Amino acid sequence: MRLRPLDSPRAIAAVILLFGYNGLVVGVYSSSIAILRDKIGLNPTRLAILFVITGVAAVCAMQVSGRLADKYGARRLCLALILPLIIAATGFALVPTYALLLVTGVFLGMGNGGIDVAMNALAVQVERHRLDQGKGAIMSFFHGTWSAGGFLGALAISLVGTAIKLPPAQTLMVCALAIAGLGVVAWFVAFAITPETEVITHVAASGEKTPIPRVAYLMGLMAVAFGLGEGTASDWSGPHVQTVAAVDPRTAAWAVTAITACMVIIRLSGDLLVSRVGRRNIVRGGGAVAATGYLIAAFGSGFPLLLLGWGLVGLGIGVVAPQVYAAAGHLAGGRGLAMVVTFGYTVFLVGPAAMGALIHTLGIQHAMIVPGVLLLGLIPLAGVAMKDDRGAPSSPSAADETAEVVGAEAAVEGLV
Repeated sequence: MRLRPLDSPRAIAAVILLFGYNGLVVGVYSSSIAILRDKIGLNPTRLAILFVITGVAAVCAMQVSGRLADKYGARRLCLALILPLIIAATGFALVPTYALLLVTGVFLGMGNGGIDVAMNALAVQVERHRLDQGKGAIMSFFHGTWSAGGFLGALAISLVGTAIKLPPAQTLMVCALAIAGLGVVAWFVAFAITPETEVITHVAASGEKTPIPRVAYLMGLMAVAFGLGEGTASDWSGPHVQTVAAVDPRTAAWAVTAITACMVIIRLSGDLLVSRVGRRNIVRGGGAVAATGYLIAAFGSGFPLLLLGWGLVGLGIGVVAPQVYAAAGHLAGGRGLAMVVTFGYTVFLVGPAAMGALIHTLGIQHAMIVPGVLLLGLIPLAGVAMKDDRGAPSSPSAADETAEVVGAEAAVEGLV
């Protein structure tokens, strides 16, 4: 039984709650790494193992989550996956040993990876029902609330430590336990307001299981491009600015701030752009803007110019990712969305390490050409893989939908 209509204000509030809480937990985790390093005594090898285990758990959860969301509905899965996020937040607050920290990392990976797909699958259905009512896209705003949640989670660590003057370990304990408590509240609120979603069977009239449309794999390639771009920006923008502009680390950290701020701004306003110019053109424009930012990073000099370049990277990638995920979910349901999200997330994790090898060979500045060129590839890929969706109803007739997919499949055949 559907508890709430998928296009109702409460359904939208439920998606905002899920995205925001997930971002909040990830923000606290990201800001707690340095504290955990000192508390437990983590060397680079131990940190790398933690990152790998968390990433592997996330990727595995993504694959399972997409299929379960289609089979049982995204609502049930979202509610279930809040629980490992609560456990992870509690673990970061209280964990005394490295072994238990690794267990906490598994719960974080399961919760973050699984709910990433499940809440996006829910968001796709909410957006589809809004479009059917002529109300316009909303996926970019949902992703903006995730970014805002991450920012608030990171800010909480800084504010509590500064305002109350607690030692780092106690600061983490207070913040993480507060986030875990908010998670319990969030679960009960989500239970009350999250709507039931449609079950997607992926079974043809003949009884055979339908494959993921091949055009969805082009969206996976698009996710590779922006995954590398975002991962590189997250991990290498600070060292890049510090090296090229010859500034101190605190000043160089403004590059990460510029990226994050621009991503939040563009995601909270990106849906208006979709309604005006269409999803396909937004992805093209975002790819061009992010590529321009990387080319400035590759050839520019001086702190203000480099800060502008990294801000453009945040603007471009921030508007691209929600639209690609939305297009994948509309086209291929939860399992197709899981595939595209996995492509992007995996490259986000391993891409910075590959960039490290390139930086060793080409230097930290000229290596930025590589993600810039890949992001330019979004321009032709968007033309093949995506439709010009400006907010018109997104549930066409079966004949129209079949014609659209067949046309895209023909374009894929032409590329290969």
